[in-house]
Amino acid sequence: MRARARHFFLWLSGLLAAVQLLASQVGWTQMDVPGATPDAPATIVALYYPTQDPSRAIPMGPFTLNIAFHGTPEAAVRGLIMLSHGTGGSELGHSRLAEALASHGYLVAALRHPGDNWQNHTLLTDTPDRYFFVRPGQVSRVIDVLLLDPKWKDRIARDARGPRIGALGHSAGGYTVLALAGGEPDLSRIARHCKDECAEDPIFCGMGGSTRHPAPAPAAPRAPLRDGRVRAVVAMAPVGVVFTAASLAAIQVPTAIYEAELDRFLVPRFHAEWVARNMPGAQLHRVANAWHFAFMDTPTLPIPSPDGDIGANPPGFDRAAFLARLGGELNAFFDQALQ
Repeated sequence: MRARARHFFLWLSGLLAAVQLLASQVGWTQMDVPGATPDAPATIVALYYPTQDPSRAIPMGPFTLNIAFHGTPEAAVRGLIMLSHGTGGSELGHSRLAEALASHGYLVAALRHPGDNWQNHTLLTDTPDRYFFVRPGQVSRVIDVLLLDPKWKDRIARDARGPRIGALGHSAGGYTVLALAGGEPDLSRIARHCKDECAEDPIFCGMGGSTRHPAPAPAAPRAPLRDGRVRAVVAMAPVGVVFTAASLAAIQVPTAIYEAELDRFLVPRFHAEWVARNMPGAQLHRVANAWHFAFMDTPTLPIPSPDGDIGANPPGFDRAAFLARLGGELNAFFDQALQ
Protein backbone atom coordinates (compact mmCIF):
# COMPACT_ATOMS: atom_id res chain seq x y z
CA MET A 1 0.00 0.00 0.00
CA ARG A 2 2.83 2.41 0.85
CA ALA A 3 4.55 1.73 -2.46
CA ARG A 4 1.29 2.32 -4.35
CA ALA A 5 0.75 5.64 -2.52
CA ARG A 6 4.33 6.66 -3.21
CA HIS A 7 3.92 5.94 -6.92
CA PHE A 8 0.68 7.91 -6.96
CA PHE A 9 2.28 10.99 -5.41
CA LEU A 10 5.24 10.73 -7.77
CA TRP A 11 2.83 10.56 -10.69
CA LEU A 12 0.86 13.52 -9.34
CA SER A 13 4.04 15.59 -8.86
CA GLY A 14 5.07 14.84 -12.42
CA LEU A 15 1.65 15.81 -13.71
CA LEU A 16 1.75 19.14 -11.86
CA ALA A 17 5.25 19.83 -13.18
CA ALA A 18 4.07 19.06 -16.72
CA VAL A 19 1.11 21.43 -16.37
CA GLN A 20 3.41 24.20 -15.15
CA LEU A 21 5.74 23.55 -18.08
CA LEU A 22 2.90 23.72 -20.60
CA ALA A 23 1.73 27.03 -19.14
CA SER A 24 5.15 28.66 -19.52
CA GLN A 25 4.28 30.82 -22.56
CA VAL A 26 3.14 34.43 -22.31
CA GLY A 27 0.17 35.86 -24.15
CA TRP A 28 -0.21 39.59 -24.74
CA THR A 29 -2.98 41.90 -25.78
CA GLN A 30 -3.97 45.52 -25.26
CA MET A 31 -7.17 47.15 -24.09
CA ASP A 32 -8.43 50.70 -23.59
CA VAL A 33 -10.18 51.37 -20.30
CA PRO A 34 -12.56 54.35 -20.39
CA GLY A 35 -12.17 57.00 -17.73
CA ALA A 36 -14.45 57.01 -14.70
CA THR A 37 -16.12 60.21 -15.95
CA PRO A 38 -16.92 61.36 -19.50
CA ASP A 39 -14.13 63.96 -19.43
CA ALA A 40 -11.50 61.59 -18.00
CA PRO A 41 -8.99 60.15 -20.48
CA ALA A 42 -8.91 56.46 -21.32
CA THR A 43 -6.13 54.26 -19.95
CA ILE A 44 -4.13 52.03 -22.30
CA VAL A 45 -3.45 48.70 -20.60
CA ALA A 46 -1.13 45.92 -21.73
CA LEU A 47 -2.24 42.49 -20.54
CA TYR A 48 0.28 39.67 -20.06
CA TYR A 49 -1.16 36.24 -19.27
CA PRO A 50 -0.41 32.50 -19.44
CA THR A 51 -1.11 30.74 -22.72
CA GLN A 52 -0.28 27.54 -24.57
CA ASP A 53 0.52 29.48 -27.76
CA PRO A 54 4.23 29.84 -28.56
CA SER A 55 5.94 33.11 -27.64
CA ARG A 56 8.35 34.94 -29.92
CA ALA A 57 10.42 38.09 -29.73
CA ILE A 58 8.42 41.10 -30.94
CA PRO A 59 9.97 44.61 -30.96
CA MET A 60 7.63 47.33 -29.69
CA GLY A 61 9.23 50.76 -29.74
CA PRO A 62 12.44 50.69 -27.70
CA PHE A 63 11.58 47.40 -25.97
CA THR A 64 11.42 43.79 -27.15
CA LEU A 65 8.71 41.56 -25.74
CA ASN A 66 8.75 37.75 -25.68
CA ILE A 67 5.07 37.05 -26.19
CA ALA A 68 2.34 35.26 -28.10
CA PHE A 69 0.54 38.25 -29.63
CA HIS A 70 -3.20 37.82 -28.94
CA GLY A 71 -2.55 34.30 -27.68
CA THR A 72 -5.44 32.29 -26.28
CA PRO A 73 -5.55 32.74 -22.48
CA GLU A 74 -5.58 29.82 -20.10
CA ALA A 75 -8.94 29.04 -18.53
CA ALA A 76 -7.77 30.29 -15.10
CA VAL A 77 -5.01 32.48 -13.68
CA ARG A 78 -3.44 32.53 -10.21
CA GLY A 79 -4.51 36.12 -9.64
CA LEU A 80 -4.36 39.63 -11.05
CA ILE A 81 -1.23 41.76 -10.66
CA MET A 82 -1.50 45.48 -11.41
CA LEU A 83 1.71 47.05 -12.75
CA SER A 84 2.37 50.80 -12.42
CA HIS A 85 5.30 52.46 -14.21
CA GLY A 86 7.28 55.50 -13.10
CA THR A 87 7.05 59.12 -14.21
CA GLY A 88 7.14 59.39 -18.00
CA GLY A 89 7.19 55.60 -18.41
CA SER A 90 5.14 53.13 -20.41
CA GLU A 91 3.19 49.92 -20.15
CA LEU A 92 6.08 48.09 -21.86
CA GLY A 93 9.03 49.17 -19.73
CA HIS A 94 8.76 46.31 -17.22
CA SER A 95 7.96 43.51 -19.65
CA ARG A 96 10.63 41.14 -18.29
CA LEU A 97 8.94 41.17 -14.89
CA ALA A 98 5.43 41.00 -16.37
CA GLU A 99 6.47 38.03 -18.51
CA ALA A 100 7.93 36.24 -15.48
CA LEU A 101 4.66 36.66 -13.59
CA ALA A 102 2.51 35.66 -16.57
CA SER A 103 4.57 32.56 -17.34
CA HIS A 104 4.01 31.54 -13.71
CA GLY A 105 0.25 31.83 -14.16
CA TYR A 106 -0.70 35.43 -13.29
CA LEU A 107 -2.67 37.95 -15.32
CA VAL A 108 -0.62 41.17 -15.32
CA ALA A 109 -2.29 44.48 -16.19
CA ALA A 110 0.36 47.11 -17.01
CA LEU A 111 -1.02 50.63 -17.25
CA ARG A 112 0.08 53.54 -19.36
CA HIS A 113 -0.87 56.23 -16.84
CA PRO A 114 -2.91 58.98 -18.51
CA GLY A 115 -1.13 62.32 -18.25
CA ASP A 116 2.07 60.73 -16.93
CA ASN A 117 3.72 58.67 -19.64
CA TRP A 118 6.38 58.95 -22.34
CA GLN A 119 3.97 60.85 -24.61
CA ASN A 120 2.16 63.08 -22.13
CA HIS A 121 3.50 64.75 -18.95
CA THR A 122 0.61 67.11 -18.23
CA LEU A 123 -0.43 65.52 -14.94
CA LEU A 124 2.86 66.61 -13.38
CA THR A 125 3.50 69.82 -15.31
CA ASP A 126 -0.03 71.28 -15.37
CA THR A 127 -1.66 69.92 -12.21
CA PRO A 128 1.14 68.92 -9.82
CA ASP A 129 -1.13 69.28 -6.81
CA ARG A 130 -3.28 66.45 -8.21
CA TYR A 131 -0.43 64.14 -9.23
CA PHE A 132 -0.26 61.96 -6.11
CA PHE A 133 -4.03 61.73 -5.84
CA VAL A 134 -4.88 60.81 -9.44
CA ARG A 135 -2.43 57.98 -10.07
CA PRO A 136 -3.84 55.42 -7.58
CA GLY A 137 -7.37 56.04 -8.84
CA GLN A 138 -6.27 55.19 -12.37
CA VAL A 139 -5.20 51.75 -11.17
CA SER A 140 -8.42 51.19 -9.24
CA ARG A 141 -10.42 52.08 -12.34
CA VAL A 142 -8.65 49.37 -14.35
CA ILE A 143 -9.37 46.85 -11.58
CA ASP A 144 -13.07 47.85 -11.76
CA VAL A 145 -13.19 47.15 -15.49
CA LEU A 146 -11.25 43.87 -15.45
CA LEU A 147 -13.45 42.42 -12.69
CA LEU A 148 -16.49 43.08 -14.89
CA ASP A 149 -14.94 42.08 -18.22
CA PRO A 150 -16.58 38.88 -19.55
CA LYS A 151 -13.24 37.66 -20.92
CA TRP A 152 -11.30 38.01 -17.66
CA LYS A 153 -13.56 38.18 -14.60
CA ASP A 154 -14.14 34.42 -14.31
CA ARG A 155 -10.49 33.56 -15.00
CA ILE A 156 -9.11 35.46 -12.00
CA ALA A 157 -8.69 33.19 -8.97
CA ARG A 158 -10.90 33.95 -5.97
CA ASP A 159 -11.20 32.82 -2.39
CA ALA A 160 -13.36 33.75 0.57
CA ARG A 161 -11.92 37.28 0.54
CA GLY A 162 -12.68 37.84 -3.14
CA PRO A 163 -10.41 38.06 -6.19
CA ARG A 164 -6.69 37.60 -5.58
CA ILE A 165 -5.14 40.93 -6.54
CA GLY A 166 -1.63 42.28 -6.02
CA ALA A 167 0.18 45.36 -7.26
CA LEU A 168 3.72 46.05 -8.43
CA GLY A 169 5.19 49.50 -9.12
CA HIS A 170 8.45 51.29 -9.82
CA SER A 171 9.43 54.84 -8.81
CA ALA A 172 6.20 56.89 -8.99
CA GLY A 173 4.56 53.52 -9.57
CA GLY A 174 6.05 52.37 -6.28
CA TYR A 175 4.34 55.34 -4.63
CA THR A 176 1.13 54.40 -6.44
CA VAL A 177 0.94 50.83 -5.15
CA LEU A 178 1.81 51.91 -1.60
CA ALA A 179 -1.05 54.42 -1.76
CA LEU A 180 -3.36 51.60 -2.89
CA ALA A 181 -2.23 49.68 0.21
CA GLY A 182 -3.11 52.59 2.51
CA GLY A 183 -0.20 55.06 2.41
CA GLU A 184 -1.44 58.66 2.57
CA PRO A 185 0.46 61.53 0.92
CA ASP A 186 1.08 64.90 2.54
CA LEU A 187 2.40 67.35 -0.07
CA SER A 188 3.79 69.66 2.58
CA ARG A 189 6.32 66.94 3.38
CA ILE A 190 7.86 67.43 -0.08
CA ALA A 191 8.27 71.15 0.52
CA ARG A 192 9.96 70.63 3.87
CA HIS A 193 12.15 67.83 2.52
CA CYS A 194 13.38 69.84 -0.45
CA LYS A 195 14.00 72.90 1.66
CA ASP A 196 16.25 70.90 3.98
CA GLU A 197 17.66 68.14 1.73
CA CYS A 198 17.66 69.49 -1.82
CA ALA A 199 21.44 69.09 -2.12
CA GLU A 200 21.20 65.46 -0.98
CA ASP A 201 18.16 64.52 -3.11
CA PRO A 202 18.65 66.87 -6.09
CA ILE A 203 16.91 64.96 -8.89
CA PHE A 204 13.69 64.41 -6.96
CA CYS A 205 13.65 68.00 -5.71
CA GLY A 206 14.41 69.31 -9.20
CA MET A 207 11.31 67.67 -10.66
CA GLY A 208 7.66 68.49 -10.28
CA GLY A 209 7.66 72.28 -10.32
CA SER A 210 5.19 73.51 -7.74
CA THR A 211 4.94 70.10 -6.06
CA ARG A 212 7.94 71.39 -4.11
CA HIS A 213 5.63 73.85 -2.36
CA PRO A 214 2.72 73.21 -0.04
CA ALA A 215 -0.50 72.71 -1.98
CA PRO A 216 -3.63 74.65 -1.01
CA ALA A 217 -6.12 72.71 1.04
CA PRO A 218 -8.65 70.96 -1.21
CA ALA A 219 -12.10 72.51 -1.37
CA ALA A 220 -13.73 69.17 -0.57
CA PRO A 221 -12.54 65.91 1.00
CA ARG A 222 -10.73 63.68 -1.47
CA ALA A 223 -11.80 60.12 -2.17
CA PRO A 224 -9.70 57.54 -0.30
CA LEU A 225 -6.71 56.31 -2.28
CA ARG A 226 -6.61 52.91 -0.59
CA ASP A 227 -8.13 50.04 -2.55
CA GLY A 228 -9.07 47.19 -0.23
CA ARG A 229 -9.09 44.71 -3.11
CA VAL A 230 -5.29 44.97 -3.38
CA ARG A 231 -3.95 42.32 -1.00
CA ALA A 232 -0.17 42.50 -1.56
CA VAL A 233 2.20 45.09 -2.98
CA VAL A 234 5.78 45.33 -4.17
CA ALA A 235 7.29 48.83 -4.41
CA MET A 236 10.55 49.09 -6.39
CA ALA A 237 12.63 52.22 -5.72
CA PRO A 238 9.46 54.09 -4.69
CA VAL A 239 8.84 57.76 -4.16
CA GLY A 240 8.49 57.58 -0.39
CA VAL A 241 9.11 60.90 1.29
CA VAL A 242 5.59 62.10 0.52
CA PHE A 243 3.93 59.54 2.84
CA THR A 244 2.97 60.25 6.42
CA ALA A 245 4.60 57.97 8.98
CA ALA A 246 1.27 57.17 10.61
CA SER A 247 -0.32 55.96 7.39
CA LEU A 248 2.65 53.74 6.59
CA ALA A 249 2.53 52.21 10.06
CA ALA A 250 -1.14 51.38 9.56
CA ILE A 251 -0.68 49.38 6.32
CA GLN A 252 -1.73 45.79 6.89
CA VAL A 253 -1.21 44.11 3.52
CA PRO A 254 2.00 42.14 2.86
CA THR A 255 4.55 44.54 1.39
CA ALA A 256 7.98 44.13 -0.15
CA ILE A 257 10.20 47.15 -0.85
CA TYR A 258 13.21 47.09 -3.15
CA GLU A 259 15.85 49.80 -3.14
CA ALA A 260 18.70 50.33 -5.59
CA GLU A 261 21.86 50.77 -3.53
CA LEU A 262 23.30 53.54 -5.75
CA ASP A 263 19.99 55.23 -6.59
CA ARG A 264 20.56 58.93 -7.31
CA PHE A 265 17.10 59.55 -8.73
CA LEU A 266 15.30 58.72 -5.47
CA VAL A 267 17.95 58.55 -2.76
CA PRO A 268 17.01 55.47 -0.69
CA ARG A 269 17.36 56.95 2.79
CA PHE A 270 14.68 59.52 1.96
CA HIS A 271 12.35 57.23 0.03
CA ALA A 272 12.54 53.41 0.14
CA GLU A 273 14.13 53.38 3.59
CA TRP A 274 11.70 55.99 4.95
CA VAL A 275 8.86 53.70 3.94
CA ALA A 276 10.51 50.59 5.39
CA ARG A 277 11.38 52.29 8.70
CA ASN A 278 7.75 53.17 9.24
CA MET A 279 6.26 49.83 8.15
CA PRO A 280 7.22 47.24 10.76
CA GLY A 281 6.02 44.32 8.64
CA ALA A 282 7.59 45.36 5.33
CA GLN A 283 10.37 43.34 3.71
CA LEU A 284 13.23 45.59 2.55
CA HIS A 285 15.57 44.29 -0.15
CA ARG A 286 18.69 46.24 -1.13
CA VAL A 287 19.92 45.61 -4.69
CA ALA A 288 23.69 45.95 -4.58
CA ASN A 289 25.52 48.12 -7.11
CA ALA A 290 22.28 49.16 -8.82
CA TRP A 291 20.98 52.47 -10.18
CA HIS A 292 17.36 53.61 -10.19
CA PHE A 293 16.40 52.10 -13.55
CA ALA A 294 17.72 48.60 -12.77
CA PHE A 295 14.09 47.44 -12.42
CA MET A 296 13.26 48.30 -16.05
CA ASP A 297 13.94 46.40 -19.25
CA THR A 298 17.02 47.53 -21.15
CA PRO A 299 15.81 49.54 -24.18
CA THR A 300 17.25 49.01 -27.62
CA LEU A 301 18.14 52.71 -27.97
CA PRO A 302 19.24 55.43 -25.53
CA ILE A 303 16.41 57.05 -23.55
CA PRO A 304 17.50 60.14 -21.60
CA SER A 305 16.36 60.92 -18.06
CA PRO A 306 17.42 63.44 -15.38
CA ASP A 307 19.85 60.72 -14.27
CA GLY A 308 21.20 59.84 -17.73
CA ASP A 309 20.33 56.98 -20.07
CA ILE A 310 17.82 54.63 -18.47
CA GLY A 311 19.59 51.67 -20.08
CA ALA A 312 22.94 52.42 -18.43
CA ASN A 313 24.27 50.39 -15.50
CA PRO A 314 27.10 50.78 -12.99
CA PRO A 315 30.23 48.82 -13.90
CA GLY A 316 29.75 45.17 -13.05
CA PHE A 317 25.96 45.25 -12.76
CA ASP A 318 24.20 42.58 -14.86
CA ARG A 319 20.66 43.88 -15.35
CA ALA A 320 19.42 40.86 -17.32
CA ALA A 321 20.54 38.47 -14.59
CA PHE A 322 19.03 40.68 -11.88
CA LEU A 323 15.64 40.90 -13.62
CA ALA A 324 15.58 37.13 -14.08
CA ARG A 325 16.23 36.66 -10.37
CA LEU A 326 13.72 39.35 -9.41
CA GLY A 327 11.02 37.70 -11.51
CA GLY A 328 11.38 34.55 -9.43
CA GLU A 329 11.30 36.54 -6.20
CA LEU A 330 8.11 38.32 -7.26
CA ASN A 331 6.40 35.03 -8.04
CA ALA A 332 7.39 33.62 -4.66
CA PHE A 333 6.19 36.76 -2.85
CA PHE A 334 2.80 36.95 -4.56
CA ASP A 335 2.27 33.19 -4.26
CA GLN A 336 2.76 33.39 -0.51
CA ALA A 337 0.78 36.60 -0.04
CA LEU A 338 -2.16 35.73 -2.28
CA GLN A 339 -2.45 31.95 -2.22
